[in-house]
Amino acid sequence: MAIGWGKSFEDQVEEGNQRLSEKEPQVRLDHESRIRLQRLESLKLSRSRILAQLDRATNNSHRKVLMNGLRAIEKEIETVSADKSTNSNESG
Repeated sequence: MAIGWGKSFEDQVEEGNQRLSEKEPQVRLDHESRIRLQRLESLKLSRSRILAQLDRATNNSHRKVLMNGLRAIEKEIETVSADKSTNSNESG
């Protein structure tokens, strides 16, 4: 073990795995649900990226393009979220 590193690498990995298992319930999702959640996360990241660009944008034309993109992403987030709730109601 290297001097000054404190915990060993294995201890850090084990501690990280324990934190993850405590945070996330062990729920098995079907393939479609997993894809939908990944799509939703991707859309949320895109939304936050566009919001950050809007904060910095000074050109009105650029701001309009960003706002159109933001509206499209928010609409798709609503659609994906609605599909999620519809599918969970059908299976329940």
